[in-house]
Parts: sequence; C-alpha cells; structure tokens
Amino acid sequence: MGRQVTMRPMTQRRTLIPCLALFALAGAAMAGPLEPDLSQQVQRLARDSASAAWVSSTALGATPARVEVELGQLDPRLTLAPCAQIEPYLPAGTRLYGRTRIGLRCVQGPTRWNVSLPVTVKVLATSLVAGIALPAGTVLGTQHLASGEVDLAASPDPAIGQAELAVGRTLARPLAAGDALRKGDLKARHWFAAGEMVMVVAQGQGFAVTAEGQALGPGLEGQPARIRTESGRIVTGMPVAERKVVVPL
Repeated sequence: MGRQVTMRPMTQRRTLIPCLALFALAGAAMAGPLEPDLSQQVQRLARDSASAAWVSSTALGATPARVEVELGQLDPRLTLAPCAQIEPYLPAGTRLYGRTRIGLRCVQGPTRWNVSLPVTVKVLATSLVAGIALPAGTVLGTQHLASGEVDLAASPDPAIGQAELAVGRTLARPLAAGDALRKGDLKARHWFAAGEMVMVVAQGQGFAVTAEGQALGPGLEGQPARIRTESGRIVTGMPVAERKVVVPL
C-alpha cells in the first residue's frame, strides 16, 4: 500500500562504539561508509526507538508492525578527524520514523565532531490496499479491497486495516491498485442535515444526559456541529452517528 501503538516516552540509550578510524585513514579523513559495527548500532538505535514510540492504534485495525531501517550516507565532502569512540544518538526533536536523521558524535579523539546521518525508518504492517484501480466516488465493497504490506510511517494519515471500517464508505480520491487505504481517502460521513432534529448526549465522568435539539448546520464526521437545544441553549458537539451528537462536559 502506498502512502505509520500508545506512544511511550522514549528512553534514549547512550551507546559508545569503539571505532578506531571511522573512515580508515591516518590524520584527517574524508567521510565514507560506516564501519559494520557502527552501522549495526545505528540501525538498532533507530529501530528500537521507533518500535518503542510507534502507536499501533494509528493504523486503524492494522496488524502489529515491524520496523526496517535504511541508512543513508554522510556527505562525502566532510573531513573528519580519526575517533576512538563514536556515539550514535537521537537529536532533540528528531522524528522517530519516516525520513529522519541519527546523530554521530566523536567522544574520544583529538578533535570532537558531531554529524548527522540520514536514515529512513519504515513501519510495516498488513493493512488494506486497493485491489484494483478505483476512481473517486467508488462506494467500497469487499471486492475492491485486498490485504498488503503498508509502510504506516509513509504518511501521517492513519492506514485502515479492517474491512468493516471501509466497506460502504465512499472514496474521496482515486486509488491505484496496491495503494494503501487511509482515513483521508474516505469521504466524511454525513450524519444529518441542517434543521434536522438530533439526539444530544451530554457526557461527563460517569454519567450522560440525553436531550433533543435542532442542528444549526450539517453534521459531518470529524467536524463539530452546533445544536440548539429545546431550552434554546446552543451547544457544540461531535456528530458520532445518524442524528446523534455527543457534547463532552
């Protein structure tokens, strides 16, 4: 599928890599490919960090994910001094998946240096894909869908992994065969029209109160709606079903 589990705070591990001559030349050296041991440590840091941080619920019904890491290369124009210990680390604010960077710093050498290595972190899971090319406006049925491996991290838009979340929904944009089905690919449900009478459920901690009201605008999935209650009060809530609005208290 073309186009990313409760987030846990990530504990950054400090991993010191013995590496005499990251770039095996005497004196100053031009940056080149990482040594195998350092490469493995960088991959492990990126993979473990992404695995710890990924929230599986961001894939709606997708199977548990596995993480793959692709290392890029340092700028070959860099000139770095030899270093006895190199520490891979996660720079503050670093994205933990997708196209991102891992820091490399020399912690034991004649000259301390700090560089960034580009990496691509993929979060792969089985989810729904278009089984055939589908035009916008298609009302999805099981015949339109297939299962495939999707990079959940390729888009912030959640992938959809369960057919019941998609069947009967209308595509908002065309999909090529094999494209991942994501939440944003589906048109928002239209739960009610302006002027319709709706059920208003006011919910608080441990209780709920139900009343009737009139919609002052259309009730679209994911968008707040204003309702005038029988008492004349105007409240704002989220449409959740046919002619039903939930107002949190």
